[in-house]
Amino acid sequence: MDKTDSQILQELQDNFPLCESPYEVVADKLQIPTEQLVNRIQRLLDDGMIRRMGASFNSNKLGFSSTLAAVRVKPELIERAAEIIGRFPEVTHSYLRKDTFNIWFTIIAADEKKIADILESIRTALSLDKSDVLNLPVKRLFKLDARFHNYMAAP
Repeated sequence: MDKTDSQILQELQDNFPLCESPYEVVADKLQIPTEQLVNRIQRLLDDGMIRRMGASFNSNKLGFSSTLAAVRVKPELIERAAEIIGRFPEVTHSYLRKDTFNIWFTIIAADEKKIADILESIRTALSLDKSDVLNLPVKRLFKLDARFHNYMAAP
């Protein structure tokens, strides 16, 4: 990762233009060819430096409900559980933890009833007890505006 990669990450996070040709605008601002910009972004994606590119919306302001959920499954059921959880388009992401509740995931759905229905479907599909499923809806939101900087890049 060099200075140009660092500048690209900064522009993508802070100043992504909302226009017909955003990559051309970013390339012009960084004074590099558009093709080089696209190739560098692809390499950053391939290397895992960029995990996701896309807009983030405030689901609550759009009228949706959300929750953090977790399930407690036996180690031999982890793959199956992940596959079942991943079937629901309302699940935005999930991750494995080394804990009693070992699969955590977020759900954004039309309303709390839909969330409850999804969790019940997951519970039933995995033959889990009710105590093996956690539903942790937001009570008070603390939103962090995370910005990532590369201080290791050469000047």
